[in-house]
Parts: sequence; structure tokens; C-alpha cells
Amino acid sequence: MLTKKLKKSKTERPRTRQDPDECVIPAPPVKHILSSYTLSNLANQRDISDYVEWQARGERVLHAEKLKTERVFDRSYDCWDVHTDKERYWVITNPTNLYAQELFPSLDYTISFHVGVMARVTARQQGAPDEGQRLRLTPVWRRFEEAASALHVAEEAEEFQAVGMRCRQCLIHLVRLLGKPEMIPSGVQNPKRSDVIGWSERIANAIAAGSSSDYVRGHLKVVAKSAWHLANWLTHASNVGRADAAFVLDATQSALTAFLAATMRFESGSPDRCPKCGSYRIAVGYNPEKSPPYISACEKCDWSSVRKGRR
Repeated sequence: MLTKKLKKSKTERPRTRQDPDECVIPAPPVKHILSSYTLSNLANQRDISDYVEWQARGERVLHAEKLKTERVFDRSYDCWDVHTDKERYWVITNPTNLYAQELFPSLDYTISFHVGVMARVTARQQGAPDEGQRLRLTPVWRRFEEAASALHVAEEAEEFQAVGMRCRQCLIHLVRLLGKPEMIPSGVQNPKRSDVIGWSERIANAIAAGSSSDYVRGHLKVVAKSAWHLANWLTHASNVGRADAAFVLDATQSALTAFLAATMRFESGSPDRCPKCGSYRIAVGYNPEKSPPYISACEKCDWSSVRKGRR
């Protein structure tokens, strides 16, 4: 049998790489050039790469490619395949987390795991709607998270009242950090530092000025006043329960989110529409460690407010 095989092999025509009938599998492309052949939004791609290099310290991202977006209930999750010079990761957003593909080989399983974990975290902890808002006013959101944690373990009326006290402190720190002397018109006396209603009106007039922002300005004033009165009521009311404290906590979060969103829009100078493609899908990010700290990016095309500066 062995002899026959050897004889047969001698009669076969040796194949060469130049043989036109041979199927040659090309070598994989170099990872760092793969981005040139993908359609991922470049601004989002930079954000994901920066996140991975921040989390996986000492590793350099060679390629990041968005594979899909999956919507679960009212939230969308972007799923990225990221290659570094050492590892390969799945990165799933909203909030963003990364998973080593060596431990999580299936993307579908990883999405299920990510959604489950984030749902449990959200159930136990409320806070800033995104990382940009958290970084812009970390002290305020830290106090809000303390109020949410206090509600989670509260059982008696006085513990629910303490949630109201913490919400009051959130609103006071909000106006102290956002309020500036130049927001006070000439000849008008400055409100006291803890005058939430007085300062919220001045801040709203500054960050949402002009006739085109009438409704935004009015909304800011209303939500601040309502949240402040509710927090005061909860602090001093008797026979309050969990539902009352949760209502006040939600009102406080709405006020914080509204004022921070308007403030970040005002400070960043972000356009309402993309100057390149005209889309209204403009996202504003904030990172105090970078200059400028704000970056506006179009989620439709590759326009970015810092794109020219990087070239």
C-alpha cells in the first residue's frame, strides 16, 4: 500500500503557486489599515478606541469596527469588534463596557450578558444619563447617587425625609457650580448662594438666551422651582413613604439633566445641524482632560468639531 502511494505521488504533477488552477488564500491584511476599508463613523471610532486604550492600559488599538446596533426596549446598544496589539475585545455601549473575546467568544451571548448586568446596575443606581454629564459636574452627580442609594435602603419616614435633604443639597450645589457673577444684570443684587430659585432663573437666562429659546428657558425655570419645592416638602413632611421619596428623586434628576444638557450645549457652541451633511444627529461629549474639553460629532457622517485640529 505504501509503495503504491509513493509511486502515485511520483506521477502527479507538482503544484506551484503560479498554477492558475490552484486556489490561493491571501494573507490577512495588516490590522491598522483595516479602518480604511470599513464604513464606521470615524468620530465614534475614535471614542471607542480612546475608551479601550484607557481601560486596557498599555495596549494600543489597531482596529475598531462597528458590527451592529441592537435595540432592547427603549435603549440602543452599539457593538464593536476591537483589535489591540495584545488582545481582541467586544465593546458594547450605553453604558460602554469591554469584554475579552477569549472569555466571551460569542457576541450574541455577550450582548445578553451586558444588557442583564446593566439592567441590574440601573435598578440599583440612578445618576447621570451619560458620561459627559457626569464628568461636567461630578460633585453634583455624586450627591445625587448618594440620595438614590439612601432611598434604596430607606424603610422609615425619617429616612425618606433624609432623601429630600440630599436632593436639596444636589440642587444647591448645581446652582453654586453653574452660577457665575456675570450672569447677574448690572444693578441687580446677587441672589444668596443657596437661593436655588433665584440662581436657576439667572442661569437659565444665560444658557438659554434669545427668543428662539423661550420654551427651553421657561422649562428650566419651572423644573428647578418644582424640584426645589418638592425637596423642601419631603424634608419637612410627616408620614411620607417610598413613593413620595422616589417622586422627589425623579424630579431632582430631571432638573439636573435639563440644566446640564442646556449648559453643555451653550458652553460647547455645538451646531444644531451638521455643517457637512445637514443632519440633526449631533452628539456632544465632554472630557476635562482634553483641550478643548468639548467635542461635537455627527452620528450620520464623519464630521467632528476637532477633526481639523487632528490633521
